[in-house]
Amino acid sequence: MENARIDKYLWCIRAFKTRSEATDACKGNKVSVNGNVVKPAKELRAGDLIRVRKGAVEFSWRVLGFPKSRVGASLVPDYAQDLTPPEEREKLHAPVESFFVTRERGSGRPTKKERRIIDALWDSFDAED
Repeated sequence: MENARIDKYLWCIRAFKTRSEATDACKGNKVSVNGNVVKPAKELRAGDLIRVRKGAVEFSWRVLGFPKSRVGASLVPDYAQDLTPPEEREKLHAPVESFFVTRERGSGRPTKKERRIIDALWDSFDAED
């Protein structure tokens, strides 16, 4: 095989659990090849640089070859060179900051005034990013 669709290739090298996840990532503009955002049917060639955004982490691979089907994890380096910097991989293990607004059980929906206070609080957290 001399080339392959980007969605199938990402599934074959285990970047995604399913091919439909890879397709959705392409449709969601989370996959780029050589700096250009691509659609799922984009044909890859050897030497292409792939970048995939999964959450806060951006993974990078260089295409070395094309497997006929999904390969085992130990065989992935034969088909894709992992160029992901260590700083990006560390983001996977970073603590997840979460913020929950809790209301007492039975207190009902927030009033308009309470909703405005909650929205202002969320906006203050977004402004810090």
